[in-house]
Amino acid sequence: MDTSKPIRVTIGTAGKVFSEGWYYRPKPAQPQKLQHPPEEEDHTLTPRCPHCNPLGKMSCLALEAVGADRIGVCHPTEKCSPIAGMIDHTLLKPNATQEEILKLCNEARRYCFASVCVNPSYVSLAASQLKGSGVKVCTVVGFPLGSTTPTVKAIEARDAIANGADEIDMVLNVGALKSGNDALVLDDIRAVREATRGKVLKVILETSYLAQEEKIRACKLAQEAGADFVKTSTGFGPSGATVEDIKLMRETVGPRMGVKASGGIRDMATVHAMVEAGATRIGASASVAIVSGKDKSETAGGSKY
Repeated sequence: MDTSKPIRVTIGTAGKVFSEGWYYRPKPAQPQKLQHPPEEEDHTLTPRCPHCNPLGKMSCLALEAVGADRIGVCHPTEKCSPIAGMIDHTLLKPNATQEEILKLCNEARRYCFASVCVNPSYVSLAASQLKGSGVKVCTVVGFPLGSTTPTVKAIEARDAIANGADEIDMVLNVGALKSGNDALVLDDIRAVREATRGKVLKVILETSYLAQEEKIRACKLAQEAGADFVKTSTGFGPSGATVEDIKLMRETVGPRMGVKASGGIRDMATVHAMVEAGATRIGASASVAIVSGKDKSETAGGSKY
């Protein structure tokens, strides 16, 4: 890489344009045939599970015949657990560099994670790197405190989508919930839901601050507002996901709403415990270590998320 010239980056609302040539763009890996795990492997109970979902074994023509008009395909180039398709590969630390985001995206393509989850200023860069890969771009809104107004959160969400975000993880107003102001919490989530129609919306409860009754109320309000997922934690609170919280959230929202476990998930045993408890998505910065057994220090993630 030529370091003699200064890096010039233009950043604007609803469209961030990064100058060409300032970063190393790796050659795309050659797709390899996906090896489905043997039947004795654990079922993930998700649309990506090759046991639970026969569509994964159908050809493109067969999928078109049953009504599909667009088909996304991800070919992992690294051998890994089928659980990779449930993981949001996450890098939300405030000092994350552009080079680390590029590494995160490269890892997501190689292991075929569900998405990368990055801070809003990196959405455009991640979207440009992952275009056509099948890996989604997720970002956060009202993060990590959840204390901004519904209007600000809605604007954040619209800007993120304009920049290429496919999924939005918003932090609900924890203080309003604990004050018993359910109307404000509901308006808060609805404002972001209206701004994200057609995209996936996850509501972060920050369960470590909540009593059991408050967790139940938060789940019901997110469901009433039309969110797609409820999520445990930001990764910046006192503690992260617990099996008990996942069970409670699943019992509260029922079988049709997504439940995302995030915060402190660093190994496959914990992932399996969360999935068994009812999680359908996992947020982790140790994603590569989880699915491959590699040392976490070798991967892009580096926070307690």
